[in-house]
Amino acid sequence: MSTIEDTSKVDAIGIDKNTGIVILKIFDHLDWSDEQSHLYLLQEKINSYLRFMESGEVFDEYPDAKMQKLQISISFKEKPSANCIKFLDTVTKIIRDAGFDLVYTIASV
Repeated sequence: MSTIEDTSKVDAIGIDKNTGIVILKIFDHLDWSDEQSHLYLLQEKINSYLRFMESGEVFDEYPDAKMQKLQISISFKEKPSANCIKFLDTVTKIIRDAGFDLVYTIASV
């Protein structure tokens, strides 16, 4: 399984059976002790996903995604830092303007 550190790979992809939304998952298992590096990896991973979706490559790799809404979903193991939340707020607007969605969850420990 890929993770946030594999910035050029999609960690997981599937269709939510209830909504029909195609979910492209990012698994973020890192802590925030090196916030700058962590934010950089997250930015690179999201950019990679955007390229994958905007180029249409997602439809070549996952034909079931055609005609479906696309969503990036980030699963954080650790609570995101305040700077990460600000980053996510900004990037969510950009992703929505591109016609996609971004959501995130934090693992309950």
